[in-house]
Amino acid sequence: MPSSSSELQGVNAFLTAFARRQAARVLDLPGGFAVYDDEFHHSRANNQVVIDTAVAPKTLPGIAEEALGHLPHRLISVLDDAVGRACAEPLARAGYDHSVHLVMLHTGPVPTGRSAVEVDLDAIRAPLTRRWLGLLPDVEDEVVRHLVDRREARRRGADIVRFVGAPTDEGEVASWADLYADPATGTAQIEDLITAEAHLRRGYADAVLTTALRLAADEGCGTRFLTADASDWPRQWYERRGFRVIGRSHCFERG
Repeated sequence: MPSSSSELQGVNAFLTAFARRQAARVLDLPGGFAVYDDEFHHSRANNQVVIDTAVAPKTLPGIAEEALGHLPHRLISVLDDAVGRACAEPLARAGYDHSVHLVMLHTGPVPTGRSAVEVDLDAIRAPLTRRWLGLLPDVEDEVVRHLVDRREARRRGADIVRFVGAPTDEGEVASWADLYADPATGTAQIEDLITAEAHLRRGYADAVLTTALRLAADEGCGTRFLTADASDWPRQWYERRGFRVIGRSHCFERG
């Protein structure tokens, strides 16, 4: 069985490749690269700096400013835990907020059956728009549209990209998530698992998660992972469903 260290290396390689493939444009930088997509310029995830190797911490604020200075926001993702911790102080002095994300690997048994289904973006556009409007009630309509439609760009990120949804009896998608899979490396990521507020605590998220895990396994992906906010409750929910923490990454935001 691979060690947690080797599995984490594989996960970080997957995240790096996904970010590069998804981007409309990539700029190589010291310690990593910047990704851009003018079509979704309001989306921080589509216009950010990714640090995937060692970098001199005190130089990172300047690197990000040069790469992202034309944007009203700054997002820096640091994949290595030690590098992220070293960069925290200089980025804090530069006005960045810091959050930690857990890399969680699925080590439990693969669920049987598929109680959710593959859906297209149109099926989740309305509930996803409502969710973003609830989170960001004061932003312009264009910002919400970018945050919803940017999922189309994710189709470029991996060999297999699927949207998995759990429908109600009336046909509305109550919970949904993305699945990205690379059968060549045996790696799959489950991303953005969301349940509409009207359908919370009814088992829909479980249906989406178990179906995504089953689909990933059926594609030959033995490394199945997701990321979770270290300070938020879903990490315990995932732990109860067979995930364990194998690493940490860091996110720095400003503006």
